[in-house]
Amino acid sequence: MTDTEIEITADLVRALLREQHPDLAGLAIREVAGGWGNQMWRLGDELAVRMQRMETSPEPQLRERRWLPVLAPRLPLPVPTPVRSGEPSERFPKHWTVMTWVPGEPLEYGSISRGAHAADTLAGFLRALHVEAPADAPIATDRGAHPRDCTAGFERFFEAIAPDNIAADVRAVWDDAVAAGEWEGPPVWVHGDLHPANVVVSDGTLSGIVDFETMFAGDPAWDLAAAWVLLPAGTAARFFDAYGHTDEAAIRRARGLAAMKSLFLMSMGQNGDRGLAGGKPHWGPAGRAALDRVLKGV
Repeated sequence: MTDTEIEITADLVRALLREQHPDLAGLAIREVAGGWGNQMWRLGDELAVRMQRMETSPEPQLRERRWLPVLAPRLPLPVPTPVRSGEPSERFPKHWTVMTWVPGEPLEYGSISRGAHAADTLAGFLRALHVEAPADAPIATDRGAHPRDCTAGFERFFEAIAPDNIAADVRAVWDDAVAAGEWEGPPVWVHGDLHPANVVVSDGTLSGIVDFETMFAGDPAWDLAAAWVLLPAGTAARFFDAYGHTDEAAIRRARGLAAMKSLFLMSMGQNGDRGLAGGKPHWGPAGRAALDRVLKGV
């Protein structure tokens, strides 16, 4: 059995805790639905165990362990913070981490009904996150660049999924992003992967941000795309007003990146019958709704 085929069960999680963190092994363990590169297990009421699964490199978990304790104290929304480290062993040859649990429902299964509040909340969170990153902050190899340097990724999703009746409009948004000016500020902290599975909601609004394994130092436009990917129609302008200090070029780059992210969500919805490494059926409608918001610019 290869590493990627190891079945992660509650019994395995408890056995690992007994080996490396026995004081936590008596807490209740419950599987959390979803997950992609990692599988999550609730541990008691306040903790979770993040198990490396599809992800082949330990770097994402090591990145979260290194930087989330630095970032979390200054962020206005709850984020998962590592409290214990699990190291590879004969029983499970991958990394795992015990983290604080962020309460709420993932947006992929929930909804935002308080759009103005969510726009202000997201803007405040990103304003706090987007500060100049230190020289040793991670740099992304597959994201974070200007849209013109991500054309291959856009084209892959565009050719596979863009509906014919709006293809020209989607292309126009992307071309405008490619033509926009560069980010001229210093590299700032960027979450990098804000989509409905990586934020949680409570009482109709955003209440937490999760999954920072792709965090990097770079262009904030990669997060500003969330104005269309996450927020309800009609709230993007309010978000940008609340965020502030954003020039037209950044908004153009963000809108193009939001189009690409929407196509990605749609593609994963289309692949929904392919199992663990395939897709997420419910991401398709979310991606199409986001793409409609992008095209309308609202």
